[in-house]
Amino acid sequence: MARTVLPSGLRIVTEEEKSVRSAAFGIWVNVGSRDESNSTAGASHFLEHLLFKGTKKRTSLEISSSIEAVGGETNAFTSKEYTCFYARVIDKDLPLAVDVISDLITSSVVRPADVDAERKVVLEEIAMRDDDPSDLIHDLFLEKYYGDTPLGRPILGSIKSIKNMSRSTVFNYYKNRYKPEDLVVAVAGNVKHKKVVQMVEDALSKDGFLDQPKREFKVRSSPQVKVAGKGKVTLLDKKTEQAHIIYGVPGVAREDKSRFALSILSSAIGGGMSSRLFQEIREKRGLAYSTYAYSQQFSGSGVLSFYVGCKPEKAEESITIIQSILFDIAEKGLTHEEIERAKGAVSGALVLSQEDTGSRMTRIGKSELVYGQVLSFDEILREVANVTPEQIKEIARKTLPTSPTLAVVGPFRSRSKFERLIS
Repeated sequence: MARTVLPSGLRIVTEEEKSVRSAAFGIWVNVGSRDESNSTAGASHFLEHLLFKGTKKRTSLEISSSIEAVGGETNAFTSKEYTCFYARVIDKDLPLAVDVISDLITSSVVRPADVDAERKVVLEEIAMRDDDPSDLIHDLFLEKYYGDTPLGRPILGSIKSIKNMSRSTVFNYYKNRYKPEDLVVAVAGNVKHKKVVQMVEDALSKDGFLDQPKREFKVRSSPQVKVAGKGKVTLLDKKTEQAHIIYGVPGVAREDKSRFALSILSSAIGGGMSSRLFQEIREKRGLAYSTYAYSQQFSGSGVLSFYVGCKPEKAEESITIIQSILFDIAEKGLTHEEIERAKGAVSGALVLSQEDTGSRMTRIGKSELVYGQVLSFDEILREVANVTPEQIKEIARKTLPTSPTLAVVGPFRSRSKFERLIS
């Protein structure tokens, strides 16, 4: 892995892999829904859409067709804390990918007509999410867990905020947030670092983008975030065939060293078919098709969540089983076999996930943006291997028995029975 910081504060990280014939190029922006106010809720995601609508030299069709014409792919995504624009192409076409994606970042025009047209698309995306309870439940959970705060608000924004968002609001957000010191360029594949740096400088220097007043880049750092939803239930009464449930407890913040122990704990509880959650809920009792655990880590906060989708009449039983699993692990810990199996699963999944250049680009780009450094494979695997049973037991005792936040979507008129379960 190689790293260069330009005088403007822009960071460039590359990972060379000579055995492939592809290259993945991404520009990571240090802005997400967490950076929005109530009036700009959804602006980061809305802007992600709009930057593909046209630049000073390319139409929306030319943006997409230029990459597709060489067999490549391009896309973008927005999270709570960052936005990423990327393209994956044959290695010889990397200059094209660099030019196209850089053009979006520096020269998008955000026309009023495009804002009005894309507004409808985003509203349709919100409607699509609302029609899918297995998707909607995650937003409902975080809204209850964090309350009316930037971390609690949905990445998509609300129908009201998107309808009311003007072209000037979105355009000013773009110009104020997309600065060189807030960007990380990540490239992985059959590439040479020096050549990448030159390509990036040439592409991003247009219109004086790299000549802006320099500010030192800073890794996002937030004080500990207060959890608003401990011991609370949010219920959406909806006529569904299944009840969708998320039972969540406080996890660890991104910067917390115990995140490696938490990843092993999460895997052992609900990371695969051999996990406790899967075995107890699906294999032994047949209560659900889908059940799993996952952790989310942000600056200053984190959450460990457990999902189950089951028949409405089995919702209470499923929640009780989740509780019994968590309390048992908090009291007794994991077995040696569970720990070793989870360590192998976490390590193996990491290695297997890096078999393509897109995944490698994502790892180095995200790591540089959120941590300010990129750990090597060997360093990460060593961190996982060095987690002790005592560390896992400590974090299990600290997190699992705490008062949970519960989100439920299903045909239920009252949340009182769910409140009694977690009281």
